[in-house]
This record gives sequence, C-alpha cells and structure tokens, in this order.
Amino acid sequence: MGLLKVGVPQNWDKSKKNLRYIRKAGVRQFISTYNRVKDFKGDELLWGDEIEYGIFKLDHQNKKVRLCLQGKEIMDELNRKEQENHQMTEGCNFVPEYGAWMVEATPKRPYTGYTNDLLRVERNMRLRRKRMLTVLGDDVIAPTVSTFPLLGAMKDDGTVPPSKVGGPVTQSDYISDAIINQHPRFGTLTANIRQRRGEKVNIRVPLFRDENTPEFMGLKLPAGGVDGCCGSDSQQLWRYGKGDYSQEKYGKDYVVVGCSTSSTDEAVFKDGMREDDMPTLQKWLVDVQCEGCKGLFYRSSPGQIIPDADWPRNGDIVVGSEISNVPGWIRLQNGYYLPMKSDDGKIQFLHRVSTRATPSNPEMKRIGSSTPLFRTNGDNIAALLEGYKETATLVAQAPAVESEQTKENVRAAIHMDAMAFGMGCCCLQITFQCKDVDESRFLFDQLAVLAPVMMALTASTPLLRGRIADTDARWGIISESVDDRTLSERGRNDPNGPQEELAGKGKNRIYKSRYDCVSTYIYQGAVFPGNETIPRGGLANRVLNMYNDIPVPIDEESYKLLREAGIDPALSQHVAHLFIRDPLVVFDGAVEEVDDEVQTEHWESIQSTNWQSVRWKPPPPRNSPNDPHIGWRTEFRSMEIQLTDFENAAFTAFTVLLTRVILTFDLNLYIPLSRVDANMQRAHSRNASAKGKFFFRRHLAPLEEGDDGYGVKYTSMFSRAVNGETNGESVQKANGDEVDEEGVSRQRREAPFAPGSDEENSYEEMTMTEIMTGKGDYFPGLIPLVNAYLDHIHCDKITRARVDLYLDFIEKRATGELVTPATWMRNFVRTHPDYKGDSVVSDEIAYDLLQTCTDIGLGKLHVPELLGNIKIDLVTAEGAYEVKLESKRAQNDHVLGLLARYKRRDSFARGRQS
Repeated sequence: MGLLKVGVPQNWDKSKKNLRYIRKAGVRQFISTYNRVKDFKGDELLWGDEIEYGIFKLDHQNKKVRLCLQGKEIMDELNRKEQENHQMTEGCNFVPEYGAWMVEATPKRPYTGYTNDLLRVERNMRLRRKRMLTVLGDDVIAPTVSTFPLLGAMKDDGTVPPSKVGGPVTQSDYISDAIINQHPRFGTLTANIRQRRGEKVNIRVPLFRDENTPEFMGLKLPAGGVDGCCGSDSQQLWRYGKGDYSQEKYGKDYVVVGCSTSSTDEAVFKDGMREDDMPTLQKWLVDVQCEGCKGLFYRSSPGQIIPDADWPRNGDIVVGSEISNVPGWIRLQNGYYLPMKSDDGKIQFLHRVSTRATPSNPEMKRIGSSTPLFRTNGDNIAALLEGYKETATLVAQAPAVESEQTKENVRAAIHMDAMAFGMGCCCLQITFQCKDVDESRFLFDQLAVLAPVMMALTASTPLLRGRIADTDARWGIISESVDDRTLSERGRNDPNGPQEELAGKGKNRIYKSRYDCVSTYIYQGAVFPGNETIPRGGLANRVLNMYNDIPVPIDEESYKLLREAGIDPALSQHVAHLFIRDPLVVFDGAVEEVDDEVQTEHWESIQSTNWQSVRWKPPPPRNSPNDPHIGWRTEFRSMEIQLTDFENAAFTAFTVLLTRVILTFDLNLYIPLSRVDANMQRAHSRNASAKGKFFFRRHLAPLEEGDDGYGVKYTSMFSRAVNGETNGESVQKANGDEVDEEGVSRQRREAPFAPGSDEENSYEEMTMTEIMTGKGDYFPGLIPLVNAYLDHIHCDKITRARVDLYLDFIEKRATGELVTPATWMRNFVRTHPDYKGDSVVSDEIAYDLLQTCTDIGLGKLHVPELLGNIKIDLVTAEGAYEVKLESKRAQNDHVLGLLARYKRRDSFARGRQS
C-alpha cells in the first residue's frame, strides 16, 4: 500500500504550506539516490509476490455475510506467530492494507532466479492460507476475492462490529469511516484526496443489464439481448476517469460508454472534441527554408540550444505537442524542445502534418526500423504538407449536436463515492529485482504493454455495491477512487482556481488519475558501438520513444533540475511526470528535517502515490551495514487476484518466465502507448479475455530480409520454425545478436527507436488466444515462447511438470475453455435461486458466493469450468507451523493425563497383563 510511517499527519490546510518544498526536495532526493546507485550492476534475479485477503464474518442463521473489521488484530497475531517460528526456512510476512478488513501477505524471503523457486510460489501461497486459518475466529472466512460484493450496499448493517455510514474522512453516502485501517496514513490519504479534488470522488461503473434491471426500463438501448454490446459483437468500453461531462449532463446514476468498433475505438464527442479531451500527439515536419540550413538544433528548454546532440534534419518528422504556457514551442516525446519559427517569426521551422506521415529524410529511413513491415513510398515534403490538409486534424470532427449513437451509449451506472471502493480491492502483484538500472527500465516498458492483457486474463471483479457490473476488472474503480485532480486539471471550469500551493497551481491539464496506466516509456536505449552506418553522438534523440504518442504532462522545473543533474531525457521525463502530483500525506517534524542527501522520504511520498500499472523502483537507502542490499526493481501491478493458490501461482510463474523470455530472446513488445491505454479500456469489458481483441506487436524480433523476385521481402524470424525451415542448429549470426561490454544486444539497445517508417503497421488486433498461442507464421505466441525458453535452460523435470500444468491452464483460460473468475461469479449470481433477474446481489446470494469461493480456495469444492481437471489439495490449519521436538521437563500430572488417553487401547492393556 506504499510508504507506512509512524507519526502525526498534517491536515490538508496545514499540508498545503509544505507541498512545494516537498516536491522540490523529492526531486533532489531522487537525484542524490540515482547518483549513489546508478552504477549498481550484476544483481541476481530476486522476486516476490503480494496477495491481499479480505476477511468476512458469516451469519449462518440469517444467511448474511459482513466485513470483519479485525484485520489489525489478525495481522498482529500472524506476525507474532512468525516471530515464534522464525527458525523455519519458509515463512510469511503480513502487513496492513487500506481496509480494516484486509491483510496483505508476502513470502518472508524472496524467490531466487532458479527453477526450483517456481515451485516455492504455490507452496508459500498455500502456507499463507494455512496460517490465516489458524487465527480466524468462528464463522470468519478469508477467501482470495477481489471485492466484497456488498460493500456500500448495506447501510449501517455492513460491518462486524457495526458501524454507522459516513464520517468526516469520507463523507460517504454508502460506507463508514470505520472500515478504513486505523493507521493514520490511510484516513489522511482519503480525506486529502477529497479536499484536493474539491469534492468527493466520483466512481460510476456501467451496470449490467438483465431482463428485469429497473434502471434500464426507460433507456433507449441498442438491439440485442442482455449479452449484446453496443448493438454488435464489439466490446463496450468504460472510459474510466473521463466522465465529468456525462455526469454534468446525465447525473451520477448514468455513464456514457464507448464501443471498440474499430482500430481507433469510438470516442465520445462534445462540441467537436472528445469527451476525455485527450489529444493524440501531433507530428511535425522539419523544413527550414534558408540558405545553408539543413535542420534544427534541439533545445533542453525553450531557448537553450544543445549543440552536441544529433539534430533533426529537413525531412525528419518529430512528434510532440505545443506548450500551452510557452507559445511557439513544441515539446517532443524524447524530452527535448523545438521552436516552431525563427525568433523574428519570418521563417517557419515546423509544419504540422498528418499523424500517418513518415519521414522523407532517407537517412532517417535507413536508421529507423530494423523490422520494417511495408516498403514506404517515400513521401516528399510537398506531398506531406498537401496530405495534411485533409488528415491532420487533431481529433475526428463531429457536429456539436449530439448524435443518436451517443444517446444510445448512455448506460445506467453503479455509483460509488469513496476511496474504499477502490483501495478495498484485493489483487496480485509481483516485484522483480533486475541486473541493473538499464534492465529495470527495459522491463518497465515491456511489462507496461503486457499489463492490460494480463489483467483481462485474470479478471475477477464483476460485483460492486450489491449490483452486477457490466465490467470485469477493478483497475478503473481504483483509478476513480483516488482521482484527486482539480476541476481545471480535469478540463472543467474551476471557480476555485488557480491554487498557488498546488502543483501547477492546480490548473494545468492532467489527462489521467494518479492511479492509471504508465504515460511514458522510460528505456533510453543507445546506439550500438561499432555501427558504422549510424553516427553515435545523440542519434537516439532523433528517433527516441516514437511509441510515446500520448501527452506526458511534466513539471517543467523538476525536468530542468533532472537534466542539469545529468539524468537522461527519457528518465527525466518519467520523474518529472510523477511530480505533477502533490504529496498527499505530510507528517509533522518530517518536512525540512529530512536530509535530502541520505533519505528518500519526500521522493517516496510522491512515488508511492503514483500508482501506475508498472512501477519503477530505485534501490532504497541502507540505514545500517546490516540492512540487506536491494537493487533496481520493477513492479507489475495489474493482475487480478484468483480464487485458488494454484491460479495465483500459475500467473505469477508465467509472468516471471515472460520476463526471462523477453530478456533472453531479446524480444521487443513496444506498441504506441495510445494502444496500451486502449487495451486497458478493453480489458475492463465483460468477458474481454474470451471475446475481446487487443493491440499487440506483430513481430517481436527483427524481420529477416530476403528476395521474393519482386524486390526486398521481409519475413518473421519465427516463420522458419513454423514452416520447418530450421532444425534448431546454429544459423548465421545477425547484427542484432551482437552484444556490448555489458552483455546487452544491439537489438535491445535499439528497441525504443524501432520506428523510422510505417510504425503504425507494427501492431494489430489479436484475440487472447492468438496472443498466448500464436498467429500465422509470424507471431509465435507467448506460451510457446515460454516453452522454448524452458527447453533453452534445460529446466529440471520436476519443475517443468508443474509449470506445464500452469501453462496448460493459462492456455485454456485464454481460449475460453475455462472461464475467468469474473465470468464464473456473474454466472453464479444469475443462476442463484434467490436472483430476480434485476442485477441485484442479495444478502443470501453474497453469503453463498463467499462461502463457495472459500471452499474453492481451500480445495473443498472443485469447479470444472474454472479449473478444468486441476484438483486443489485440501488446505487446513494442520501443519501451518513446524512442531519442535521439545526436551523441557513435563509435569507428572500432565504426563499421567496423556497416558490415560491410551489405557483403553488393546496394546496398552496387553502390556499391563503381561
């Protein structure tokens, strides 16, 4: 849950006086930390998982289930037992979570980079569940479910012990302040998010439409049954975090949805602009028309020329956005700046062109993609500018009058108004220690692409506030539950702005909540040594991060400090983007008293409350020589929790193996971040895993050049294996196989700047089956790649047997042969005898559902549609802790009492008679 500190938190009004200092100090602390640890290299793979448990009280007589607010007591008792059994090799660590009914659990010691530890995962997860059983009271259960289905639906009868709805922290209409963990951080976070925002958070999730759902009776809806979507087979899209306009128009009980009807997905329009007001970044053609001019120098900031960086030539196309507060300048996605005109305004340097335009500079084409997909037709500058006239609009234009289709996209919503609805969700997260900073950044980028796909595959959140949702995943709920953006930052008129104390004075447009997908890739890459055809100095800057095609708001002052400290543009951009947010919890005596050279408290206060789908984590400071060494880490945060330890272990092991596959086989998963965001929206859709499509990279490795008789032809390296053209023997080494002194290949170094021609064709829509098992002869699929990797490392037979079960299970989940927990739960509710077809989860349904989920997790009940032929071994409290062979003298009375148990046994009786 982030940084937990003992102390007295300041209220929001007092905190505001310290926000600017903490933001600046946080940047200084990052710079100090980075300079201290940037040369850490050679760390071994260490990794771990986090699982969160909800604790519930059953009322068998009335067939009810309620939140059990004993999370702290249960956690304390579990940790006391861990201390008593510290000698055990395998152990657990239990820590607080947001909800007073929640406990988070991790392995006591990290897993290592050896195959045997893939088997430790499930064993340790089962151990955590066993140990949980030892401290649960009568009729108390702790299943691994994402949400409590009745949270906020029971008024004052929602908890044990009882608690009254509302309170000064949340001011909620649905839940009580008492359900928040009593650690001061959590209540302060909740209150300060609400106060910074200027109102309660506003969560509206599409409600599932069943035959008798009353909210839909008066709405005009597309044709089709209750399982239809948008009137077709496309996915209904919940555009979380972008609903202010629809709330203003339709109120809190409705939400406007979109449909995945095309590769760009439908946008909701208002006065010619998309409702989310999030532009696609513009492309600009460099064309400096003056005697002897060949291009432009980059600027580190407006007006600050960088003469030693490789500069964009005439014919290059750069990607960026105009700076609202500095007219005449654009900020590029590689972190640099360019002027649009000469200082006197007479010479136009940059010309906006179509987003589909490609460079006319032949050098850029030569240095661009090492994996071209189509031959470019070599547009010249005149053609590019001409094409702009028809296609360069920032967003598709729509009439100001609302269309009939938009009206049809209004849906009834499940409304929620407090942080607990989001942060009360349980999930599965994995953190990896990487070899060095370079590897941690590369993995950050690759995992960012996988995050929405893995969330859809693990979806388990279909029930909210006593209703069936028309979504399957938790991410958007949490995103909206901690959205502290002011009205101005959300693109609305703000009568209270600007606010001088806030970051950006609370007025700069911010397109996402502080809990959302990543907004920028961070791997800088480099030009590979010895590449004769590419000049080394600064070339990366000309083609860096073309996949960063969404706006990345940054704190300009922080960015300047980072660049002056020698931090590269890609990482400076990432950190400066974090610092567009304010710290949310400030403790008395821990502001200016913090030493920026040796402590990281202010950095962590910002870092830990930027909850992105992947988190990049520098090594923490060592406060004493006995503290363990911790290296550069990357945290994967999107997966949903599963009902059984087998499922959670399967997805954990699979994700770990994917990271090894990406690094060992030098795979490149980059796609534009706009498509990653689109995937995250699609991943929320009902049954997205089985029925949806996701954007994914077509070619994960460089294409091979050949001759088809009509010119150059490029084919996938993998097609040779699919078509039987290789027997696995060594083939001629390609340029991409070369490695530098760090053991990093050219292929990986150049991955961030693969585009140089038609990069939009580098990805396509794929089903989950295709992503996991392969498509055609050019995309091998993630599961076959994992199998190939296991062969490559000669995985031992015992580990391989278990991992094969995991992979087989994941493949069946991907193909739809097995359903996600979300689909199973929705079906459970809809087929329950107490269900009325009205999208309502009754007390009795919730009671039966959570008991059933508990029995599935404990191995008492087998559900074939979830697990196929996998049988879960029974989990009991027996064997949760080791039993010591004691030698301490026992009292005589106790010994006699023990012997008395056996006096009636035949063997004992015969012994007395002899």
